[in-house]
Formats: sequence, C-alpha cells, structure tokens
Amino acid sequence: MNKKIIIIPVILIIIAIGLSFNQSDKLSEKTVFHVTLADPNLYKNGVYSSTFTVNEGDYILKFVPNGDSPQSLNILLKGENYDFSENFKLNGTLHQTGISEYYTWDYDGHKEISIPMEQTIIIEIDPNGNELGSVSVDIIEK
Repeated sequence: MNKKIIIIPVILIIIAIGLSFNQSDKLSEKTVFHVTLADPNLYKNGVYSSTFTVNEGDYILKFVPNGDSPQSLNILLKGENYDFSENFKLNGTLHQTGISEYYTWDYDGHKEISIPMEQTIIIEIDPNGNELGSVSVDIIEK
C-alpha cells in the first residue's frame, strides 16, 4: 500500500514533466524572430536591425516589457512584397489586490501581420533614444 502511495505521485510528476517539454517544443517552433534588447551595443545609430526569413502566413508581434522599457517603440518590417510600420506605446495597467498594488506592461498598437509570400524580412526597432530600457520582441506564427 505504501509503495502505491509513493509510485502514483512519481508517475504523475514524470507525466507532467514530459508534457511541459512537449509544449515548449511547440512554442519554439512557432517563433520566427526573437530579440531581447537590453544592451546599448545592440543598436547602430540608435536603431536595432536584423534579417530573418519568414513563410507566407499570419503572425503576431509579442513583447515582454517592464516599467523601464522604452515608452515608444517604432518597428519597421520590410520585405520584397511587404511593408509594415507601427509606433507602439508602452501602457502600464495598475492591479490592486487589496493587500498590494502592481503594474503589468504591454505595448499598444497593431500587432497582427500577414505575410503574402515566403521572403526575407528586414526588421528595424527604434526605441526613440531609450537604449537602456530592456524589452523582448517576438514574431510568432498564428
């Protein structure tokens, strides 16, 4: 009886770990671009620039900002048959739980993009002078 009590939780833990690895693989497969901007040396003349190849399809821009992230973030995507430009504004939302207060942060702006065909995209990210504020930018397949 005691062995069953020990074995059942161990089996459940192993299953949970296996499922979490499986889900993280699926998430990483859908990310077509990722950068964490936390170092001024990543910018050239105040703008971060990179290239990546993307397939035809629908994508979402996702951000991981904090209170020190740039207040305004201009993102430009250029490809052979694609142009996208958006000026994202940092928005803090206050949450009050009764015993504490905290903020969550996100960028407001148009985050959905649709690529008409496979192509190489040039991405430029301009933090408008705030090269010290950290932010992660992802482009994820829908």
